[in-house]
Amino acid sequence: MILTAAALLCLCACGDKQLKPWKKGGFETHKYRNVFAEMGYSKKDIDAKLEAIFQEVFYGPDKVFFEVGDDMGYMSDVKNFDVRTEGMSYGMMVAVQLDKKDVFDRLWRWAKKYMQYQEGPMKGYLAWSLTTEGEIRGAGPASDGELYFVTSLIFASNRWGNDGEINYLAEAQNILNCAWEKDGSEGGIMPFINKENHLICFTPDGRGTTYTDPSYHIPAFYEVWARWADDGRADFWRECSKASREYLHKSIDPETGLNPDTNNFDGSYIQTPSWGGRVNKPSFRFDSWRVPMNIALDYSWCCADREWQTNYANTVQAFFYSKGIDEFQDQYNVDGTEVSFAMPAGMGPLQGRGTRHSVGLVATTAAATLAADNEISREFVQRLWDSENKPYEDGYFDAYYDGLLRLFAFMHLSGHYRVIEPAK
Repeated sequence: MILTAAALLCLCACGDKQLKPWKKGGFETHKYRNVFAEMGYSKKDIDAKLEAIFQEVFYGPDKVFFEVGDDMGYMSDVKNFDVRTEGMSYGMMVAVQLDKKDVFDRLWRWAKKYMQYQEGPMKGYLAWSLTTEGEIRGAGPASDGELYFVTSLIFASNRWGNDGEINYLAEAQNILNCAWEKDGSEGGIMPFINKENHLICFTPDGRGTTYTDPSYHIPAFYEVWARWADDGRADFWRECSKASREYLHKSIDPETGLNPDTNNFDGSYIQTPSWGGRVNKPSFRFDSWRVPMNIALDYSWCCADREWQTNYANTVQAFFYSKGIDEFQDQYNVDGTEVSFAMPAGMGPLQGRGTRHSVGLVATTAAATLAADNEISREFVQRLWDSENKPYEDGYFDAYYDGLLRLFAFMHLSGHYRVIEPAK
């Protein structure tokens, strides 16, 4: 690997000094680690890098944010030719974290107009996939979208208040209240959080109500809801936070640190045919990439499961390091063996067949450093700092998922992904 001048200066200044996780979270300290600064980078260079990555994702030649008219906009998974609640809610989280109010408001206006059901059995929920013209492609909700929408709206309420055109808190409460009222009597639509086991469903409709997705579990978000949703369910949300952490313990392989894309609420594997009728081993694939970053987020904000999360971060980084820090692939069986079938990454002639050393996974494994106390974590951080999101050797390029995960990870490791508390 050829090191940049900045990287060489960093190595000279820092040597092999081991990075150490903090022992208290942002809810308590109101402070957030800047791991790049710990690596020796200057504030000027860190801020410039963050702004460059933001500009690349939102306004560059390969942008995934598109303005519509005077007051709306959408995030597009351009490789799949659609707009997803995942990307829309991610874009809103980026915008509120970086104080980009115009971007946030544009995204929410588009989501509310085109994605959110205003009546009927799915009232309050948002259709998970639409065309860029606002036509519904995937009518059902995907629960991670609601998870991020609610949290980002509460943060917007805390940051900008509710006296303007958009009452952010009321919008968040509307999603939560509408979800809470569902009981399956109308079209089988249920709350996106299971009221009995306190765990998020894969989808709040159909079979999706019976299982979950490890990458949907962000216990710290429920801590935000308990404090500021003001919906009368604070105790329930705290139970959700606790249950989500306990679920992750059961869902992650203790030897590899890997998890499947989906599984049962008790952490057991779903034994069903998938992808062309094959019965595959439980596999770590695209959704799963988010888990290291999500656990790092919970550590950074709450530090409520410190010992287990540090062990997890060490384990998952050790696994990928063992596969070659510059070569590890983006899909594995949960037991660490090679997959027999690689899930395609998109649509069209360049749909990303096979596996690759994906920038999105480089980013999330680096983010795990917030919880790690090993001797290799700085190497993961360095790879993120040096990363570029550009076409792979086979021509495949993902400005959307790779781009957003890279931006999120850089925000985490530079101390710009925070609990946004009400202005005093």
